[in-house]
Amino acid sequence: MIEVKNLTRVYGNHTAVDNISFTVEDGKIYGFLGPNGAGKSTTMNMITGCLSITSGQILINGFDIFEEPEKAKKCIGYLPEIPPLYTDMTPYEYLLFAAGAKGVKRSQRKKAVLKAIEATGLIEMKDRLIKNLSKGYRQRVGIAQAIVSEPEIIILDEPTVGLDPIQIIEIRDLIKSLAKDHTVILSSHILSEIRAVCDDVIIINKGKIIACDSIESLESTLKGRLEIKLEAKASFEQIKELLGEFEVSFIEEENGYVKVSVLTEGDEKEVMEKIFNKFASVQKPIISMCRIKADLENIFVEMTEKEDNNDSNL
Repeated sequence: MIEVKNLTRVYGNHTAVDNISFTVEDGKIYGFLGPNGAGKSTTMNMITGCLSITSGQILINGFDIFEEPEKAKKCIGYLPEIPPLYTDMTPYEYLLFAAGAKGVKRSQRKKAVLKAIEATGLIEMKDRLIKNLSKGYRQRVGIAQAIVSEPEIIILDEPTVGLDPIQIIEIRDLIKSLAKDHTVILSSHILSEIRAVCDDVIIINKGKIIACDSIESLESTLKGRLEIKLEAKASFEQIKELLGEFEVSFIEEENGYVKVSVLTEGDEKEVMEKIFNKFASVQKPIISMCRIKADLENIFVEMTEKEDNNDSNL
């Protein structure tokens, strides 16, 4: 559906997107994940043709977004982080306008608008002024304009930002329902959102793609690794000396108690017993010890920290 090849965007001396490539397949929900300022919105704006590129190529269903923009953009429905709404219109009026702007035939516009309104749960709100709607319903109107022309691909940039917990759940359920008929790309810096909604994840940091795979595959890469969180009444130097055969990272210190992460491989019980015996032999009490399970949060933190460390060593 989408092919991004060696895509770069430079602002003056700043490289916002740095030579990235990835492919989006049909019928999935993709999570585009990264910290604030990672290059997510810049990439989405280039994919939708809203922002020019410095170099590279973007193909939408085989159409180059800049060489054949009309054909490429017909395949895309886009919700920016701030929905482009005319607040003095009702949702019905606005969606009729959006359908016309997107090239929906006049004879089919009312049908397309009502279908989008029904899909996004706006039936009871369709005749109210948008400026009188809650943020959650405004977000629904924004999603409705993205799907009103029935595009094959829907791109949503931070669709739940600023919503309350109930609205977030409702929008997530809506996104999952849209995936039955569309390929969806969802940008977010919220890990739980990506985990709850998406099939595959693309992780970007400092303008570079650092991972692109299914969530299950990424999580499985950490399953063979054993990470233990340990809190003990000892200095970090003493802990490192005791656990010299393991990879030990400092977490925090409070009132003489130090928390560390211990990274190794092997049987969980055997490793914990070995650690306990080492501390017991020097009479250093362990306050708590537990395994940290591999999940998307661990992957994200580990990969972004690794990338940051690589950059600092250049």
